[in-house]
Amino acid sequence: EVKLSVKHPYFGASQDTGVSTDRSSERAERGGLPRVCRLQVTHGLPRHGGAGRAQPAGIRPRAERLEELQKDGPSLLFVVFRNAVTVYWRPSVEFPGNLYKGDGIINGSPDKVWECLKPVPDGLRVKWDDNVKKFELIKRVNDNVSVCRTVTPSAAMGIIAPRDFVDVVLVKKYEDGTITSNATHVEHPDCLPQQGYVRGFNHPCGCFCVPIPGEPGKTQVLSFFQTDLGGLLPRSVVDSFFPSSMTQFYCNLAKAVKSL
Repeated sequence: EVKLSVKHPYFGASQDTGVSTDRSSERAERGGLPRVCRLQVTHGLPRHGGAGRAQPAGIRPRAERLEELQKDGPSLLFVVFRNAVTVYWRPSVEFPGNLYKGDGIINGSPDKVWECLKPVPDGLRVKWDDNVKKFELIKRVNDNVSVCRTVTPSAAMGIIAPRDFVDVVLVKKYEDGTITSNATHVEHPDCLPQQGYVRGFNHPCGCFCVPIPGEPGKTQVLSFFQTDLGGLLPRSVVDSFFPSSMTQFYCNLAKAVKSL
């Protein structure tokens, strides 16, 4: 059982996409040129602005940014959606798109929920998450930091073409038992844009598995998405895709945890 309620501002005005399913839109997307990422990876380690090689701790400010967003719910605009999942929305300060925050309670301990969410090759997530077709390890920096490629399938009746994302991922564990996965886009010489995929870019995003005091068999899951899908997608398609896909994310996660 998933207990949440979905909220998203302005969604009522953009819920119907009004977009034709003509495959020409998908072909146009595939021709979209990748944009320049703000982070690069040299010799497997992230660096900012070409100012020399950074230690893995260089991405920690991004994780701290997610910690700030975790507490930012009341300031987000919202509208009620469905499936008792709450999805908040507001314009992102990272790029000309939106920041989405999902909030829900999953029946399962944090360890069981994390087993379904953890970003590892051949992990469980590719089996239950409709939006993750493949997850590849490009470079392991240390036990907590890695560079990964995620492949997503086509969506929205083919309007959204298959995509891939290259991110530096940081896993953090806290004293209260919270486990988080924090990610942001990078460039890596071993994972250049590939034919057949539109290169997308994840701005600071991730998931929090938060223990609920007094209820060891339940976990609060907070998810953050602020993704530049790239290509030539109509804004109405993007605005309607994320809230609906996030509610499905929670439903599928609950089923996956229950099956363990």
